[in-house]
Amino acid sequence: MVIIMNPDATAENIKAVIEAVQSVGLAAKVMEGTQQKIVGVLGDKTKLGSMAIDAMEGVEQSVAISKSYKLVSREFHPMSSVIDVSGVKIGGDEPVIMAGPCAVESRNQLLEAAEIAAKGGAQFLRGGAYKPRTSPYSFQGLEEEGLKYLDEARSKYGLKIVTEVTEVEAVKPVSDFADLLQIGARNMQNFRLLKEVGRSNRPVMLKRGLAATLDEWLNAAEYIMAEGNQKVIFCERGIRTYETYTRNTLDMSAVPAIKHLSHLPIIVDPSHGTGKWRMIKPMSLAAIAAGADGLIIEMHPNPAKALSDGPQSITPEHYYETMTAISKLAKFLKDEGINPLND
Repeated sequence: MVIIMNPDATAENIKAVIEAVQSVGLAAKVMEGTQQKIVGVLGDKTKLGSMAIDAMEGVEQSVAISKSYKLVSREFHPMSSVIDVSGVKIGGDEPVIMAGPCAVESRNQLLEAAEIAAKGGAQFLRGGAYKPRTSPYSFQGLEEEGLKYLDEARSKYGLKIVTEVTEVEAVKPVSDFADLLQIGARNMQNFRLLKEVGRSNRPVMLKRGLAATLDEWLNAAEYIMAEGNQKVIFCERGIRTYETYTRNTLDMSAVPAIKHLSHLPIIVDPSHGTGKWRMIKPMSLAAIAAGADGLIIEMHPNPAKALSDGPQSITPEHYYETMTAISKLAKFLKDEGINPLND
């Protein structure tokens, strides 16, 4: 439940409410808005019994949350969250771009990709050091060696690093290098892994599962936040449907839906969403127009020689062209005061 305080509620009023909630073994979290403050209550609200919370001084009303996901819900946290990832804010006024190869293949390949990503205006370098693949015979990644190359690229080009963590044992070594931990589609409901990254001090990007409903996706994020990590970013990467032309079906409606249901940011992955490099630019623009907070794009110095996901990786030339188009669209929407998520 949430306890909405009056605009003129004092610090003493809020403290009294928190102490009342905690006295019965429940947790309380204060959220500040522009007009008033809200006290979120975590746990079984029946423990409050006959306690007259609404009668306490400074309280406007208490509202029960109907969703199974509490911390993730916009009911619990009405204001949109902006996630700070090593100084880059995701969920703010400007879309954040993550670009780079699917997999870290070599030092030279990654440094070349990082130079291109930075030149095009991306804030993050993406690259998988640990690669869960459909086939056991496919390239599985360089693991810790790949993490060191990512760290070198960050130092040289000033980019933040986003990379996937695939198992509980890898959370610590990946957290030592990455600015943003990625949970891939195959691991969206790996609850042990979700809990482990929830106990880490690193922001987490949670990709949607291969055929996950929005409710399942939101509850997966709740597992992370319930462990204390409030820095979660959703990533729509397409779901499996009956369509075979594209790799997946990119569900662009997930952007406004998640924004309505949750206060957390959401970015879009047009590369995995379509599996076709020719569709990256139009779907990137569609994502920004739909209100996405950013994009994660696969770009490779030479896609024809990529060890992973070459067909969905764009060339440096197409990357620059796409980034220019994204910048122009974002500027137009901002200058015209167009917010696609306004009711």
